[in-house]
Amino acid sequence: QVQLVESGGGLVQAGGSLRLSCAASGRTFHSYAMGWFRQAPGREREFVTSISRSGGVTYYADSVKGRFTISRDNAKNTVYLQMNSLKPEDTAVYYCAASTSAGARNSRNYDAWGQGTQVTVSS
Repeated sequence: QVQLVESGGGLVQAGGSLRLSCAASGRTFHSYAMGWFRQAPGREREFVTSISRSGGVTYYADSVKGRFTISRDNAKNTVYLQMNSLKPEDTAVYYCAASTSAGARNSRNYDAWGQGTQVTVSS
């Protein structure tokens, strides 16, 4: 099974940017749809964005549309989340996840999860 390691989280002021990376082990990364989810304290984990195996199809939560961009580099076994115009409400632990099925918005479609990386946006 693929193993995922996120990086790139940190503390940023509102309006700033961060880029998260998720590195996957193994030689089958291209066969997984990938997603990013987040969980804020006291809240349930929520969908942020996902990308298909080829990168041709992406989905975004309404709350991040126009500010966040997901991309992947199958040659580097890595998926990225570029986050711009960050808001305090984006503060959460961000998780990447891999899906052998369609992935997309439903967390139950995902088979493997990273350990998460903290993103904190100060006002």
